[in-house]
Parts: sequence; C-alpha cells; structure tokens
Amino acid sequence: MLVLGRLNWIVHRSAMAIGSAFFVIHAFVVPMCAQDKPSEIRAGIGNDAHVRYAVPGVGGSGHRTSVANGEIQYPVVVVRGTPYEMGRHLGRLIRAEMQQFVPRAVAGIAKELGVDIDVLQDVWARTSAYADDRLEQELIGLADGSGVSLSTLQAMHAVPLLMPYSCSSIAAWGAATEDGHLYQTRNLDWSLEVGAHEFPVIVVYMPNDGIPHVVPTFAGMVGAHTGMNMRGIVLAEMGDASAKEAPYQVHAPHFTAYFRTLLYDGESLSQVLNIFKAQPATKRYHFVFGDGQNEKRAVKVRAHSPEPAERWLSIWKDNDPTDEFAPNVLNCVVYNDEGRGAFPRLQKSHGKLSGEKLVELANQIPIKGGNVENVVYDATGLRMWVSYAKGEKEAFQRPYAYLDLRKLDSDGDGRADLK
Repeated sequence: MLVLGRLNWIVHRSAMAIGSAFFVIHAFVVPMCAQDKPSEIRAGIGNDAHVRYAVPGVGGSGHRTSVANGEIQYPVVVVRGTPYEMGRHLGRLIRAEMQQFVPRAVAGIAKELGVDIDVLQDVWARTSAYADDRLEQELIGLADGSGVSLSTLQAMHAVPLLMPYSCSSIAAWGAATEDGHLYQTRNLDWSLEVGAHEFPVIVVYMPNDGIPHVVPTFAGMVGAHTGMNMRGIVLAEMGDASAKEAPYQVHAPHFTAYFRTLLYDGESLSQVLNIFKAQPATKRYHFVFGDGQNEKRAVKVRAHSPEPAERWLSIWKDNDPTDEFAPNVLNCVVYNDEGRGAFPRLQKSHGKLSGEKLVELANQIPIKGGNVENVVYDATGLRMWVSYAKGEKEAFQRPYAYLDLRKLDSDGDGRADLK
C-alpha cells in the first residue's frame, strides 16, 4: 500500500534516480523471444509464476510495418477493434521489445528509488481511477498480448506522472505557412538515460468507436505524450513543474491518459478545449492544441494547477497581446520554446513555413542533452516527420522518417488503411 507521505521523497529523487536506473537496465538488457500464449499472463516481475485468466474472444486486427530513412527505421503498428483488442494486437506485435524493455525497467526504477513495486502500482491505481476506461482496457489487452504482467505495465505508466521534464512546441497555419496547412512541432526533452528511445514505435489506432489516431511512442506505453487524429487534431505538452513542488496531485488523470481521450473524441479544437477543461489538473503544464481541418487554428494553453482558481488557466490565440511572450507574437502562430530562440526564425520565415522548415526549427530549439524525440505534423494533410534519439545521438542529430497516413498500407493489400 502506498504511504502518501513518501510520494514527496519519491518525486524529488525521480529526475536523477530514474535516469541512473535505466542506465543500469539498458546495459544488461538481452534479447528475449516468446511464443504468443494468449491465456498465460505473467504475475510479478522477474519470477516464473503464471496465472491463467479467461480472456474475451479477440476480434479486430493488427499489422506491423515500418518507415525508414537511410540508416533509421521505426516500426509502425496499425491496430483495429475495441480498446482491449487494439491493446492485445499491439502487445502481440511488439512483444519482443516489451519483454526486453519493460519488466527490467520497472524493476530497476523501483530498486533505484528504494521503494516496493506496489508504490508505483498504487500511484497508477489512484490516477487511473479518474482516467478514461478505454485506456485501462487497452492496457489489459497489452498485457495479455505481450506476456508482460498488467501490474508491471501499470507501474510503468506511473513513472511519467512522477517525473519532471520540459519540452517545446510550435504551431503555424494559414498565412504563416506556404500552403495554408497547419503544421505543429513537438520536442520531447526528457532523459536520454531512461533509454525508452531505444524502443520506438509509431502506433495507428483504428477504434471501432472513436476517431482513428496516431501516437509516436515507446514500446509498452499506451498513454500519449503527443499525437494526431484523423480530424486534424494535434496535441503537444510541455512540463513546467519542478521537483520542489512535489508531491503532485495523483487524484487526477495524467495528461498522457487524457490525451488519448482527446484523440479518440476530438472533432474540433473547441471540442478538445471543452474536454480538456473538464479534466482535474495534476501539476503545472503548457500545451499547444491544433486543429488542421475543422477550425484551422491552434492555441497555447498554460495550466498551472497550484495557482488560484481564477489564475490557473490561460488560453492564448495567435497574435494575442495578452500572450506571455508578447510583443513577440505573430499572426497564425502560437509557440512555447521556453526562450530558446524560436521567434526570430518564425518571424523571418513567416508565410513560408512548411513541414521541412519546421523540422529545421525543431532541431534548433531542443534542450541538448535530453532530446529524446521530435515530431512535426501536417494536421491538414495528415502527414508526419519523426526522429528518435539513438545511442549517443539525440533526436535533433538524426534523420527524420516521413509517414503519409493517407497512403499507409500496413497489411500490404494495395489499399490504404485509412480510407
């Protein structure tokens, strides 16, 4: 059982301790292979215990392909069905990566923090009680498909809630871009020592009930730190909370959980904002939310939950004189780069911005030493460019893979997956 008084200590240690834990884990990882045994679910970490559960009949489908650019290649997994079925197929298709990465990672994190595994599990139990049930059902399917225990995956999903980190995002559209499309960047500046970038996966979800969406993520993670749906909704996050503000609020859904809700259900930017405002807050964040097809605009959001109710939420449109960066604001642009020099470049290229130019700009504003992943979306044309760090090279130092979701044919039947 979680002793709530220990959460403060856990979070204060997490930024340093989790990084070193993953260094140890990554150094001793060895490849693993296993046959898919749908009714066998591993109970516990690092033991041979098994518990057999009755599982529902599995419909839906899943296919694995990849995108490449020179020496880089990233897996792309397309899953269809109910949340459970999509999770089950995803787990089946990235089983080897998950078994190689997740159990050792969670065990190493818990050991380095000096806590029992049930501390992380308790954190997840508390936050998931406020989150979308579809995510929890998908997590169950992921466990059944991969052979990694549900409790281990739940512990893994608690880690982002406890870790402080910082990122950046830019959205440009209309008169700011060369073709009027809405382009949006997402720099994930986290901890390279975590090693998650060594297990990249781009997941395309095609739910029976909900909007298809794409999430560039890591093996074993079903929460979304960014993503785009087929209505042109794009999401990016920037963490503002320091470890000094711990313990954070865990009686609320983490943003990686409700981002999936926004991708499932967001038909327009206005609807996304309404869903977002209904979520109880955990800690301080910035967000950039874009809509490339319906309203064709984006906003920057500052959500600082420790602030008084009348001040905790600010939403800025483009060229907004009340924006925190004013007067460094532009028509058809919103951005949060935490002062790393985006504005002069945006001003110089205004009216000529494109996917390729925003890739260049994303590469110029990361936090060096922690640039884990970069993504640039074309939310109007449903395209994306993505780069993950690898070894000692950060994401901004590596080529980007290009994915046109309108042409993706993961099962090789000659027809696009997304009609």
